[in-house]
Amino acid sequence: MELTKLLAPEAVRVLGHLTSKKRLFQDLGEVAAAAYGMNGSAATDGLQERESLGPTGVGHGIALPHARLHELKQIQGVFIRLEKPLDYDSVDRQPVDLIFALFAPKDSGVDHLKALALVSRTMRDPQVVAKLRANTDPAKLHAILTESRASQAA
Repeated sequence: MELTKLLAPEAVRVLGHLTSKKRLFQDLGEVAAAAYGMNGSAATDGLQERESLGPTGVGHGIALPHARLHELKQIQGVFIRLEKPLDYDSVDRQPVDLIFALFAPKDSGVDHLKALALVSRTMRDPQVVAKLRANTDPAKLHAILTESRASQAA
């Protein structure tokens, strides 16, 4: 599994200031709808439903929200870099500025977990995170994310 298969270039965005996690989830749903044609409100609802089980802020300014949706045939990702960090109720109580959301088919099982593990490994790489925070061009952010694991994807 590779990030190039999970993350379309048009699913990478840079946003300014968001006022709430709810607004972030709405934006993630809108980007998913625009990039992949999925139902944006279903995506938003799925993220909120999963978040109600426990926060997906993993620390160090990174959040990995995810949802399983009936309509999907494959796992798809959305990446958002925030110009101003958002309070997210993360495990380390730090605001987040790097958000990688995953949307998986309801019955994806182990593939969903593999995708989540791949994204998690990528987002734990200090060099990748530093490059993501140093750039605001969505095309460059996509390249950083997809190139970072290419040599380690085996």
